[in-house]
Amino acid sequence: MGDVLVNMQGIDKSFPGVHALIEARFDLRAGEVHALVGENGAGKSTLMKILSGIYHKDAGHILLQDKEVEIPSPRAAQDLGISMIHQEINLMNHLTLAQNVFIGREPRRAIRFLLDDDKINDQTRALFNSMRLNLDPRTKAADLTVAKQQMVEIAKALSFDSQVLIMDEPTAALTEAEIEELFRIIRELRDNGVGIVYISHRLEELKQISDRITVMRDGQTIDTVDAQTTGIDQIISMMVGRTIFEAAPEVPETPNEEIALEVRNLNRGDVIRDVNFFLKKGEILGFAGLMGAGRTEVARAVFGADPVDSGEFRVHGEVVHIKSPKDAVAHGIGYLSEDRKRYGLALGMDVEENIALAGFSKFVGRLGTVNRSATRETANHYVDALQIKTPNIEQRVRNLSGGNQQKVVIGKWLTADTEILIFDEPTRGIDVGAKSEIYHLLNDLAQQGKSIIMISSELPEILRMSHRIIVMCEGRITGELSSADATQEEIMRLATQRRGLVSANGEPASGQSTEQNGKA
Repeated sequence: MGDVLVNMQGIDKSFPGVHALIEARFDLRAGEVHALVGENGAGKSTLMKILSGIYHKDAGHILLQDKEVEIPSPRAAQDLGISMIHQEINLMNHLTLAQNVFIGREPRRAIRFLLDDDKINDQTRALFNSMRLNLDPRTKAADLTVAKQQMVEIAKALSFDSQVLIMDEPTAALTEAEIEELFRIIRELRDNGVGIVYISHRLEELKQISDRITVMRDGQTIDTVDAQTTGIDQIISMMVGRTIFEAAPEVPETPNEEIALEVRNLNRGDVIRDVNFFLKKGEILGFAGLMGAGRTEVARAVFGADPVDSGEFRVHGEVVHIKSPKDAVAHGIGYLSEDRKRYGLALGMDVEENIALAGFSKFVGRLGTVNRSATRETANHYVDALQIKTPNIEQRVRNLSGGNQQKVVIGKWLTADTEILIFDEPTRGIDVGAKSEIYHLLNDLAQQGKSIIMISSELPEILRMSHRIIVMCEGRITGELSSADATQEEIMRLATQRRGLVSANGEPASGQSTEQNGKA
């Protein structure tokens, strides 16, 4: 590692009702990957947004190569060689990769209002070649996978000759192979002297990619430690200020034998192929599989968000017709999307309004007036019951941490009296402390008799929480495992089984009935 590139000392930042940073500190050296971790709301993203010019600090000092600087805007940060790659991709899908990389800085022809497309493409191609990226600069951004779009974001940052690169949850939506490719590029940048700030909730990645780790909690810097000599348990303890046994099993008690939901012969093009399963009352049914296996598509079909070619739904034994989310809610089904900000919340509205949304009709009187005392009472009840951390129920949801946003979504569906809850990636983007709270909450809901489908790409989470586990591959159910029989290896074997249905003992079992499939 080289000289200190960035030194942040005594950084304070407040928002209405929240003291986000309290004398926070952080330093970054040339040629290192410095991980920044902490629970949602710990202040890590706020600190990096100050470094990248998105927020202005209230107090403190920022030194860049021993010289104190003010960073009033993202463009000022870029001019200083500081770039931030956000978790949400910021490319413009209708533009080419080259146009995205050099947006606002395009080389011009002799006639100034004409862009020099050849030069833009050549410069971008040279940039891609330096990163060993096999991409055509003329390709539209919309035609790339999320992983490739992220590589373009890195290339865009490097086009500013950035010596400081901040990466916020860079692997959140990537496959294992894509993560390895990202890590290759990060290591090459590090070896070339770039200082990289790596924000992540995936603690298992830290030892693979980082040199040092700084832990934040409640807006304060707790400590900076060596990545290779510090155990994960110690990092977690610093993050949450208490001991959390991440690997401890939490499979709930045996569910009721009553069938709450049954899905028969569900089909939708190539993405859902003859899917059959059932869900018991008080059960947590895990859905596992690789990206693109069809798990989310099944959930959206059950919720009526997407049309299906064929299939039958039964709720408590009765055949029901679900053509829209409204139909699903009427039959007591709620869906918590993996993209809670886009599909689960009204970010510009407050906690009270969001919790009341799904069951809004119960708060409206005969004359169309809203019973605000009832909505306030309900919101306060679920803030207390779900332990939602918010200054008050008038707080806008966009200002809450990811874990608390997820709890607001849960409160919304509980307000609507839903008995069947579909959780799609319930802990994505949530820190380890909030994860534990969500796990306990799911267990409590199951013990109250709620029936839960949990889709997760994290195998330890699936194994930890499920009574039974359904495994999918390429739109089909390829197997089912009980909690007692399930292992990560067996789930992965079934998740890569491309044809037919495989039972827990590995024997082909195509053509099973719903009952056989459910009890394999």
